[in-house]
Amino acid sequence: MILDGQRPDSITAAATALRGGALLGLPTETVYGLAADAASDAAVAQIFTAKGRPSDHPLIVHVADASGIARFARDVPPFAQALVDAFWPGPLTLILPRQPGVATAATGGQDSVGLRCPSHPVAQAVLRAAASGDPALPGEPVWGVAAPSANRFGRVSPTTARHVAEEFGDALLVLDGGPCEVGIESTIIDCTRGRPVLLRPGAITRAQVAAACGIDPLSKEELPDHTPRASGTLEAHYAPAARVRLMDARALQAGLDVLGADAAHLAVYARAALRTRSARVVMRRMPDDAAAAAQQLFAALRGFDDAGVKLIWIETPPGSTDWEGVRDRLQRAAAAG
Repeated sequence: MILDGQRPDSITAAATALRGGALLGLPTETVYGLAADAASDAAVAQIFTAKGRPSDHPLIVHVADASGIARFARDVPPFAQALVDAFWPGPLTLILPRQPGVATAATGGQDSVGLRCPSHPVAQAVLRAAASGDPALPGEPVWGVAAPSANRFGRVSPTTARHVAEEFGDALLVLDGGPCEVGIESTIIDCTRGRPVLLRPGAITRAQVAAACGIDPLSKEELPDHTPRASGTLEAHYAPAARVRLMDARALQAGLDVLGADAAHLAVYARAALRTRSARVVMRRMPDDAAAAAQQLFAALRGFDDAGVKLIWIETPPGSTDWEGVRDRLQRAAAAG
């Protein structure tokens, strides 16, 4: 069931659902999340079941503001605090040492926890209502919600309420907060290594992280191992039903020329102006701006699936740092094929 996230009674219904141990489709500025009380292992177990996600694959915990850090994490290094001050609320997740005995299921049993403070006004309203001491609300306050993307595990993340409803049906309560502004998942920075480590790129870039905390982040490939585990870091992820192939513009045009008028069941997503002789090829232009491309990316991939194509050819994004988040999602989508 989809409710208007702008209505106060919808916020109350969502907060009541979370405090009662139920799941909720929650809009954020990045993607829609499948939310549950992070402190309730039983509630969190429903997320893993609904998504078909391995229970040892950790979830990100969303809090209303920086005061929520102390409930779930300990030993916040100065560079992590600088990142909180610079980017919260916003699309940045920090991996921090976990408080013992808290959010065990949500963290996949690890001794670290991923924390984020979303900026979306509907998410903020729900988080604050769920944590309030309002006597009109049943149950105990919920201080943070585990909220991975509201889709089946490994598939394309949802950026509208309709996407979530298509994944999970009418039984799930979903708040409609409009299309997501950012469109790809948060940047994840591991803060447990003594210096920042970029585990997943997103809208907040390496350069912005370095400028905010005064330390250039390492890449996870520079570490002797990739622990702790974090959301959205599997090699194959974010995949539509159709197979994804990345190519440069010249290879795309050459492929269209070879297929000619017989091309079918094919979608092409590119910044370059390409030509096809087939009316059955689905052509969509990728924005030239990285932020706009990120905002549209998952909706475009879902749209190609809806069109029934079997193969999606995508122009490889530029190599600049502002495109790193889009490149990451597309490389993982292509690896799933």
